[in-house]
Amino acid sequence: MTKPSGFTLIEVMIAVVIVGIIAAVGYPSYQSMMISANRSTAQADLMGFASAMERHYATTFSYNGAATGSGNTGSPVVFTAYSPSTEPAAKKKYTLTIHAVSADGNSYELRAVPVSGSPQAGDGTLYIFSDGRKAWDQNSDGSIGSSEYCWSC
Repeated sequence: MTKPSGFTLIEVMIAVVIVGIIAAVGYPSYQSMMISANRSTAQADLMGFASAMERHYATTFSYNGAATGSGNTGSPVVFTAYSPSTEPAAKKKYTLTIHAVSADGNSYELRAVPVSGSPQAGDGTLYIFSDGRKAWDQNSDGSIGSSEYCWSC
């Protein structure tokens, strides 16, 4: 008499349940890490954008005219207008903009706004100012609280 070999249905079902539990626990953690990684990429792109603004200032002695159409606000000419800047625009997670330039052209405010419909939607807007301040509006209420003047809060 030969001994049957293989897996029983019960053993296969137990393996499927274990894999399901691991996936249910691991997937939200994976999503959270991807959002954090995309935010870090946007922060790096904002730093590159700020460097481009400083190069513009060094050649023109003003932050004015760094946007498209020689404007002061909106989509930048001096840097890629989306993040991640190393990928095609179709994969953008954040829109980078020059939000404000002072009347005398000596200060600016740059923003990285999450693209709606992307995994970053609702993650909050990132800011960088010409004086080096960085902020992250975590609750997306449109104003920066005193505890939000950092990128790693």
